[in-house]
Amino acid sequence: MKCTVKKGKTLVVDGPASVSLLAGKVEVLGATVRTGEKVVVREGKRVPFEAMKKAVFDLMLGEGASFEEVDESTIPSSWKKALNEITLCGKPLAVMVMGGVDSGKTSFCTYLINQALEKKWKAAVIDADLGQSDVGPPSTIGFSHVKAPIKDLFEINAENAYFVGLTSPSKAVERVVEGLITLKDRALDAGADFLVINTDGWVDNEDAARYKVLLAEKVAPNVVVGIQGGDELVPILTALKKTKVLAIGSPPVIQKRSREKRKILRELSYKKYLKKAKVQSFFMNWIKVERVPLGVGAPPTAEHMKQIEECLGISPIYCEETPTSIFIVLRKTQWVDEEQIRKIEESLGRKAVVITDGNEEGLLVGLQDELGSFLGIGVLLEVHYRRRVMKVYTPVSENVSTICVGQIKLSKNGREIGLSSIFAN
Repeated sequence: MKCTVKKGKTLVVDGPASVSLLAGKVEVLGATVRTGEKVVVREGKRVPFEAMKKAVFDLMLGEGASFEEVDESTIPSSWKKALNEITLCGKPLAVMVMGGVDSGKTSFCTYLINQALEKKWKAAVIDADLGQSDVGPPSTIGFSHVKAPIKDLFEINAENAYFVGLTSPSKAVERVVEGLITLKDRALDAGADFLVINTDGWVDNEDAARYKVLLAEKVAPNVVVGIQGGDELVPILTALKKTKVLAIGSPPVIQKRSREKRKILRELSYKKYLKKAKVQSFFMNWIKVERVPLGVGAPPTAEHMKQIEECLGISPIYCEETPTSIFIVLRKTQWVDEEQIRKIEESLGRKAVVITDGNEEGLLVGLQDELGSFLGIGVLLEVHYRRRVMKVYTPVSENVSTICVGQIKLSKNGREIGLSSIFAN
């Protein structure tokens, strides 16, 4: 389908769609679209094509896709004003972007990066929006240098990432802070002089406000930009006394996505980072397994094992203990109740973690090398507890030193199944 847009107007396309520029001059969030170039708009995403000169497009629309023409640029004047103020701050420069869900954070980050590249700055991005991450898989904080203008952050492959293991920051505040500090330091050490930090959309209560203030204080960006439609960020922005703060508006054509659309986008990202995956076996004696009570203890003494069996009335298939805890794995046909677990804890004087063999299937994991650098994600298929072998569906096969276990459950094709707390600690 051909579509002509006059100079000064903007074609707004909701995916899934592809847009080819046949003639004219067009920009997407500050990035030039070349004549003949095809831009893919993902399902659940909205992309504005601003006609700097009269433009002719060829549109291919998928199921549920749509488009409209608006009479002006979709880039708010407040964005341009903020850009001018930011560029006066000197380099190296770190900018943290905050805002609610579907406020335009990712679009503003893209706009900032493209403008920095226009100025020949060494741009980089950290994406800490765990649930809607474009740089890196969901549940990670992704980092990458950006060498060329972009229309969608999803175009960028993560150079490094910090595996959090959850898509909501509310139960992982310390990990998010640690990950952001680590990646910011690495980015600046690697020579980036313009670093854009995207954050999640959790801003709507007191806990969220405290979290965002903590992020800004610990990560210490030069500038915090808050995108808001009203005054929802006022409690956060006014609390930041030591950081330059800029408040800007949301774009006039912002797309509000349903929970299902956001899930679809996450699953597309999982699939991207599970491409070419196969089943790999990892011996736990050769690697470190983090965020699980597995592999950190020793087999119980004969006396303790007898107490465990007496309290449970059965023989577990696997046990290990530390001075403060005991980890017990039951067969799929075995079952115990809370009272039996309480008896173990009273008898041994330590916390008991009891799971059933197979409950670990589907857990999302992050794989790291010996330096702690992110190698990729995988799906935990099974654990042979006695043989101490983990089977993981992952494209990563070499240099694995650490496996971090998350709480998200996936199928092998990247579909979200739900959350699991069996290894939560």
